[in-house]
Amino acid sequence: FVGHPIDLVKVKMQTGTTGTAIQQVAGRVAVSPNTFALLRSIFLKEGLPGLYRGVTAPLLAITPAFAMTFWSFDVAKMVMLRNADENAELNVRQTFIAGGFSGIPLASVAGPSERIKCLMQVNPRKYSSFSDCARRVYQEGGIRSVFKGCGATMLRDIPGNAAYFGTYEILKRTFSQMQHTEKPTLFATFMAGGCAGISNWIVAIPFDTVKSRWQTAPPGKYTGLPDVLRTLLREDGASALFRGISPALIRAFPANAACLAGVETARNVFGQLS
Repeated sequence: FVGHPIDLVKVKMQTGTTGTAIQQVAGRVAVSPNTFALLRSIFLKEGLPGLYRGVTAPLLAITPAFAMTFWSFDVAKMVMLRNADENAELNVRQTFIAGGFSGIPLASVAGPSERIKCLMQVNPRKYSSFSDCARRVYQEGGIRSVFKGCGATMLRDIPGNAAYFGTYEILKRTFSQMQHTEKPTLFATFMAGGCAGISNWIVAIPFDTVKSRWQTAPPGKYTGLPDVLRTLLREDGASALFRGISPALIRAFPANAACLAGVETARNVFGQLS
C-alpha cells in the first residue's frame, strides 16, 4: 500500500503516459521528469487519491499472490529434494529453478490484478472505480480480456522470481558464513531480502515494460507480445525497455526486505509452535 504511488510512476513511465501529468510543476515545464517530480505533479493535480489510483486490485491480490509464490517455491523444493537427506538444502542452480517455477502459478493471480491496476493508472478519467474497470474490461472481451497479459506476466515472473529466490538464498548463506551462525540474523535476512528485490527488478523490468504496454493498449493496437516489442524498439529504442526502473528499484529494497524478514519470522514462530 505504502509503495503504490511509486508503482504508479513506474507504469506511467513504461506506457509513455507521463506527459500530461507533468506539463508544468510550480510554473516550470518539466523537461526530464524523474520519479519524485512525477509524484509531486500527480499530487498537485489529483491530490492523494490520484497517487493511489488502482490500489484496490493489488490489495486484493497481494495475499494470494505471495501465498502462491512461496507455496509453489516450496513444492518445487520438495520435488527436487524428494530423494535427499532430511536436512538437505537446494544448491544454487536448484534454487534458481525453484524460484523460476514459482512464477508460473503466480501469473494466474497477478495477471488479472495487473491488468485492472495498470488500466486504472494510465486512464484516470475513464474508470470511476475498481468495479467499474473490471466490469468494462469483462464487457470488452469476456474472461479472456480480464486475463489479457497473463502470458506476459509469466514471462516476467519466471526470470524475475528465479533471480529473486536465487539472490536471496545466496546472500542468506553468505551472511550466515560471515557471522558464523547456523541461520542469518534478522538484519541479515532484511538485507538479503532487499537485495533480492533489486535483483528481481533488474531482470524483470524489460518484460514488465512490454507487459504494461500490452495490458493497457486498446483492442487492435498490437497483434501480440512480439508486435509490442517490435513497435517499442522501432519507436523508442532499446533503452525504452528499462523505463520505470528507477521507481521500481526505489520501491524494491524496503518492500522486499520487510516481506522476506516477515516470512522468515513467521516460519520460525510456526516452526517452534509445531
